[in-house]
Amino acid sequence: MRIDIAAVGRLRKGPESAMVDDYLDRFAKAGRSLGLPRITMTEVEDKRGGGMAAEAELLARAIPAGSVLVLMDERGEQPTSPDFALRLAGWRDGARDVCFVIGGADGLDASLRARADWQVSLGRMVWPHMLVRVMLAEQLYRAATILAGAPYHRE
Repeated sequence: MRIDIAAVGRLRKGPESAMVDDYLDRFAKAGRSLGLPRITMTEVEDKRGGGMAAEAELLARAIPAGSVLVLMDERGEQPTSPDFALRLAGWRDGARDVCFVIGGADGLDASLRARADWQVSLGRMVWPHMLVRVMLAEQLYRAATILAGAPYHRE
């Protein structure tokens, strides 16, 4: 199994970057004994200003072939953290690679949404795309702790 995050934009050094790094490191440590691999992050940037369509092309190239495609999109389902953990475990148990995709400030192009295996919303409010990275990294770590039976997640 392989887990990737493909995101539009470069996350510069700062609090968001530190939080993403921290949660992905925690995930790597918690996930190791569960058969979950270290997460890789690919950042793409449309320097020509082509909008969502250009970003979609760059993201499509960053998505590993054969991966389950999960889009972080405000229109998506709103799973609970335990449901999210069960999905992650299912992909692991099925030896499926998964790629989480985070769009830019304008969201994700319809061409990517049409290809998605699952669209996930982090709530009915819209979040800045840089914060979505932090929130996704935290939920991945939380999923690993749920699967491990650790007390991090409280119901």
